Amino acid sequence: MQQTPKQHIVNVDGTDLCVFQWGRDEPGCQQVLLVHATGFHARCWDQVVALLPEQWSVFAVDMRGHGRSANQGPYTWQRFGDDVRQLCATLQLADAIAVGHSMGGHCLTHTCGHDSQYFRQLILLDPVIMDPQLYQSSKRHQYDDVADHPVARRRNHFADADAMYDRYADRAPYALWDPAVFRDYCDYGVLPAAEGEGMVLACPPEVEASIYMGNFDSDLYALIPRITTPVVVLRATPRDASSQTMDFSASPTWPQLAQQFPNAQDVYLPDLTHFIPMQDPGLVADFIIAAGDAKPAYVGSE
Repeated sequence: MQQTPKQHIVNVDGTDLCVFQWGRDEPGCQQVLLVHATGFHARCWDQVVALLPEQWSVFAVDMRGHGRSANQGPYTWQRFGDDVRQLCATLQLADAIAVGHSMGGHCLTHTCGHDSQYFRQLILLDPVIMDPQLYQSSKRHQYDDVADHPVARRRNHFADADAMYDRYADRAPYALWDPAVFRDYCDYGVLPAAEGEGMVLACPPEVEASIYMGNFDSDLYALIPRITTPVVVLRATPRDASSQTMDFSASPTWPQLAQQFPNAQDVYLPDLTHFIPMQDPGLVADFIIAAGDAKPAYVGSE
């Protein structure tokens, strides 16, 4: 599937969300919904989409505060989950394969826990659903203010997408990514600066930081036992629980997560980082195609 996607604007509770659509738009087509991670955008899925069948209908959304969608809060995980829930209704999804990376997987779990009729399978790529005990902790993160978070201080101005690419291509974790995915990340991850010349990040650093700081505020463990939809959880090597630094390459997902769903498969990928779809878009595409065929795509450690 190689064609340029159509671009739609969908209004959700007064906030404009940008949705990209590839493939056919006909009744009965296999539908796929792709939901990105915090700080990313819909076009990070381009290399996955390119490997999917031409006859399918594929949607990828820019979440609020990201990509071409409106920078309009609140940026809470509850709000992101409700956005996806309403988007599914607007797109009239039925029997769709839903794929979410990191925060995107969290949002899809939220949606399916409330409205399972939209999906035939969930593919959760390191979905940032953490150890249940962490949601009960009184000290949930080490930063008291968004401005103190290291992500809030990341560089936010570049001459153009090429300058962003050149600055980070050889640095971790980007050097581990498929080069075409990193190119898409840069090309579609900046917007013209509102004032002056150059480009700024499509997800402002302070927005991204606030999302990270709120990731303990939506506990899904009351919903998960209700989800009878088939689920596949892909996860990388877990984070060191004793570490005081934010390791974005290791998995934040609770290793026992898949066991909490009534019908789920755990796929452990120790050779990959948290950035599974960026490193191996072909593997992700294989899982999506297998979901369409109702066949297992991978036999891994359980």
